[in-house]
Amino acid sequence: MNIYDTANQLAQEIKKSEEYVNYKMAKQALNLNANLKEKMAHFEQKRYETQMLVMQTGKQDEEKFKEVQELYAELIEIDEAKRFFEAETKFNIVIADVNKIIGEAIRDVMQ
Repeated sequence: MNIYDTANQLAQEIKKSEEYVNYKMAKQALNLNANLKEKMAHFEQKRYETQMLVMQTGKQDEEKFKEVQELYAELIEIDEAKRFFEAETKFNIVIADVNKIIGEAIRDVMQ
């Protein structure tokens, strides 16, 4: 089996995983609610802006960070949003673990 076949097999296994399926279903449920979808988009935009500011300046704007925290606190009270965040976190952990495994396997040539 060549490396591309293995990568494609990994992609298929990820798509079959419980974490992927749950994340996809949670995202679909969230998208059915136009108001919630808009709130989530606003939250994601604010979160992105805050992260970019930290990356550019090396420091965190406390006011913007507090705004993101408040938006998150509001969203987490909504069941669909809470399920989405939980599913997203679990899926991201799987992807991070896979990336870590691959990174460790090639660490010797990356240093």
